[in-house]
Amino acid sequence: MSSFAFQTVPHLVVEPGLARRLGELLRERHAGRRAVLVTDGFLHRSGVLQPALDSLAAHGWQTLVIDDVVADPPEAVVEAAAQRARAFAADLVIGFGGGSSMDVAKLVAVLCQDEQALSAMYGVNQVRVARLPLIQVPTTAGTGSEVTPISIVTTGATTKSGVVAPQLYADAAYLDAELTVGLPAAATAATGIDAMVHAIEAYTSKRLKNPLSDHLAVLALRLLSANLLTACRDGANLQARSDMLLGAMLAGQAFANAPVGGVHALAYPVGGIFHVPHGLSNALVLPAVLRFNAQAAAPLYAELGQAVGLPASADADSGAAAFIAFLEDLIRQAQLPQGLRAVGIGQEDLPALARSAMQQQRLLMNNPLPIDEVQALAIYQAAY
Repeated sequence: MSSFAFQTVPHLVVEPGLARRLGELLRERHAGRRAVLVTDGFLHRSGVLQPALDSLAAHGWQTLVIDDVVADPPEAVVEAAAQRARAFAADLVIGFGGGSSMDVAKLVAVLCQDEQALSAMYGVNQVRVARLPLIQVPTTAGTGSEVTPISIVTTGATTKSGVVAPQLYADAAYLDAELTVGLPAAATAATGIDAMVHAIEAYTSKRLKNPLSDHLAVLALRLLSANLLTACRDGANLQARSDMLLGAMLAGQAFANAPVGGVHALAYPVGGIFHVPHGLSNALVLPAVLRFNAQAAAPLYAELGQAVGLPASADADSGAAAFIAFLEDLIRQAQLPQGLRAVGIGQEDLPALARSAMQQQRLLMNNPLPIDEVQALAIYQAAY
């Protein structure tokens, strides 16, 4: 067996309704009295937070809610949140929401030390400080951010940068499927496809793929593919919601160790330039990237096809083609837009997307095949 390393969040709790006893769970494992809860304005206004806030108060936590997080959070939002948390003298940070809220919470937890600037943290293993205790509570089944050491920040009008460091692994992730019940069908579909892409790209990653990440990716893909349409069509189905949330977390564990590649690299410019939600951006380019990658990854795609229940094919190429067709059909049945033109992107925009994708070398280096600017343009054209 080849050598490998594997790391993940040390404490996981999966329990519908656990948000109603969040304060009790934190008190069992953490000292202190001052908690910062990082979320978005919609969740705060909707009342979804209230049971958790009530539980925190009942168990002696004084809580500052920072609800300024927006999708694709810019640096200014991160830095303002950290400043407020420092002024509050926080003892603990809670990320409560989707991937953006959890990503900001990670950075708030390290920036509270006020010993290193955010600008110095971008890249891999550039964080030089410890962090405050960090808890993650996801409200979508998609990003897997609750178990990854990655935070994505919008650093310009159309550009994003990542902070990747072991300090960003949380102390605990609490998975409460009841928090995902109200997610609209379109968001359920997009975040679910995002989670599936995490599993697929972890399983086919050129770097750091290992037996544990493979096992997690396969289990995640089975759960996600089997439950996505039910969760979209019957949002109150708690079993489907639970399986989606678990699948997204397992996929997060997989790609935290065997990193994602070309799908994410080509999806980021679609989101950054045209403000398309991240999960939908992945869905738009997924089939075209996989068809390109099948030149090298067909045997792995065929294995994933069998993992989701497709019959065995005569050869790897036909198995890979069947798996890609299965994903296209799933995206169509989930009623997500198909093709870049469906989100207002023009043919004339594709060269700019290809140029922007070349900035994602951190991701492209993990892809089964190298992708240069000419090939990226061809993939975008195939996805158009």
